[in-house]
Amino acid sequence: MNKNPSIIQADAVRTAVREGYAKIANTSHSGCGHGVSCCGSTVQTAEELARQVGYSAEELAALPEGANMGLSCGNPAALAALQPGETVLDLGAGGGFDVFIAGRKVGPAGRALGVDMTPDMLRKARQNIAAYRERTGLDNVEFRLGEIEHLPVADASVDVVISNCVLNLSPDKPQVWREIARVLKPGGRVAVSDLALFRPLPEAVRGMVEALVGCVAGAVLVEETGRMTREAGLVEILLTPKPGYVQAMADWEDPLYRKIVEHLPAGTKPADFITSLEVKARKPSAGGGCGCGC
Repeated sequence: MNKNPSIIQADAVRTAVREGYAKIANTSHSGCGHGVSCCGSTVQTAEELARQVGYSAEELAALPEGANMGLSCGNPAALAALQPGETVLDLGAGGGFDVFIAGRKVGPAGRALGVDMTPDMLRKARQNIAAYRERTGLDNVEFRLGEIEHLPVADASVDVVISNCVLNLSPDKPQVWREIARVLKPGGRVAVSDLALFRPLPEAVRGMVEALVGCVAGAVLVEETGRMTREAGLVEILLTPKPGYVQAMADWEDPLYRKIVEHLPAGTKPADFITSLEVKARKPSAGGGCGCGC
């Protein structure tokens, strides 16, 4: 049976993303393309970028070598205010960067799980587990192969879902938010750092494969993110744009952003269209109200 066009398009997106991130996992440098960040930078190091978005020197020093590949556009682990004993799930875990940081925060009584659809990334993350155990004395992290639209995680089994510049890569974002709601325990929370749009990007930018893998072409409007989150049944939704990240990428003369600028209307800049966005929300408690004052 032939697939319908929407399924074919979604498969093409996943293939492009998987191939792009496999290349990142298997190269000695970090980042999408030739840079160090999800959206690339030839000037800044991965550690400098991580500090730019809020990671501490202590957190970065404790990471296994190679876990920080400069793919962040925020700090969802800090945004989630993780507590000892919690179970946290990272969507699009990559080399394990946020999982290893979360594992230290939730401690020996907690659990940090990571899901990624790219086998090369999963292999890299799993190879880092031994170093993490040696440095922390903890045995509380795990990585699973899977798509974020179909999480290999049981219903109502995690306290917190985090994700760092990954949801924009999905061709079916409403399904991702439904999956987040499914796996959260009643009262559980979500903290996502992602790229979003203040206004639609020009068609030429949306069609760039490097912009897709670089976390830009797949981004949706800020208000659309809020709508999808509500429709998934989550409450207490807080959307906080952080435009400084995108402006910094442009100021650093990132190769991808230089190319994007070429396709923008005269007199505009990337930060007029694109922003880093913090998303916080909660799953309603069992038997509770909507949590939104209605």
